[in-house]
Amino acid sequence: MIAANGKPAGPRELWAWCMYDFANSSFTTLIVTVAYSVYFVQVVARHLSQDGAAERVWFWGYAVSMLVAAVLSPPLGALADARAAKRAFLIGSTLVCVACTALLSLVQAGDVVLGLILFGVANIAFDLGFLFCSAFLVEIATLATMGRISGYGWGLGYVGGLLSLAIAYPLISGGFAEANLPLYRLSFAVTAGFFLLASLPTFLLLQERALPQPVTAGESAWRQGFTRLATTARQFRRYRDLFAYLIAYLIYTDAINTVIVASAIFANKVLDFSPADLIIYFLITQVTAGLGAVGFGVLADRIGAKRTISLTLLLWILLAGSAAFVRTHAQFYVIGLLAGAALGANQSASRTLLGQFTPLGRQAEFFGFFSVTGKFAAIIGPVVYGEVTAWTGSQRWAILSMAVFFVVGLLAFQTVNEDRGIATAKRIED
Repeated sequence: MIAANGKPAGPRELWAWCMYDFANSSFTTLIVTVAYSVYFVQVVARHLSQDGAAERVWFWGYAVSMLVAAVLSPPLGALADARAAKRAFLIGSTLVCVACTALLSLVQAGDVVLGLILFGVANIAFDLGFLFCSAFLVEIATLATMGRISGYGWGLGYVGGLLSLAIAYPLISGGFAEANLPLYRLSFAVTAGFFLLASLPTFLLLQERALPQPVTAGESAWRQGFTRLATTARQFRRYRDLFAYLIAYLIYTDAINTVIVASAIFANKVLDFSPADLIIYFLITQVTAGLGAVGFGVLADRIGAKRTISLTLLLWILLAGSAAFVRTHAQFYVIGLLAGAALGANQSASRTLLGQFTPLGRQAEFFGFFSVTGKFAAIIGPVVYGEVTAWTGSQRWAILSMAVFFVVGLLAFQTVNEDRGIATAKRIED
């Protein structure tokens, strides 16, 4: 695709874009899922005596960080489009995330407030960085290649998750024994270093193709961003299928985000997985997630993103229902194999469909709305999961509640007309 500056995206730049998925997966794998979330529940908030209290605090803290990210995403996305500053915003948000992730290595038992604040800021910055990087997809890919390029990014991302997990393994495999805690905390700083180094190709090679929009005399950057948002909001009725898609995405991503955040805690508390067991589990899921992202990315270009997403949601319904009844490690490993494939496929196809519904020149703004939807999903689901766990005293009921979200999300998604949504974006772009 040739964009505003007339320069096509070559293989090296496409690789640099995919490398950001490779880099940021270290944060989702080790901080959000495998290492820090479990460390917070088992060590930092261990002194909270009520059953389920530590999990409740963690999920509420996670939800609040998502709310802040949801508030910031649309205006920052609109501002990045107006000022042609997606690359600068991407670099800035990544550096904030890296710094706060490194500081997590200072969080010790009882540091609940510090642990939540540092994680919250890192998580907000992480999600903003993902927004700005994803917004480049519309510029560097065509409609015919968008699915596979998005899939390559997600696939390479899971390779990054595997590699970062392998690097951290010697530090976290010793678990929460007092003698191993300094090494366990060191893994958070190692994660930050991995994220930073792996992001450098993106920082250096990814080009900003957009051109700055004219600014009215005396108009501030923030006012310009909000003006663009207001214009889009007034015209949102023109994007009928995009709006329907965002509603469905809100519902089904709610469950996916919650499963990602809760999986390690579920395995540790319900099935007595050790830190070493968790690493093996997530090594398995990372492999199948990468294969699912690449394979289903190609499939999305052939059968359409809508059909691809629908297939993954059917699989998620089956998996969430089954997970509530697992009793052995082997059963959970099998679910992890399938969940990884469903996760990678769904994430890749979801980003592809949003890209197809987005006209050039409004990428960061539209991905900002997409991000808001995902963030509100990340607020509702974890809160529901935490509260169900606290009320029932069992995470099995909590994971079963996620199956309901998948069913409702699948039904809502069937109202989306993929061809009409693509045609609308093209018409407005022209």
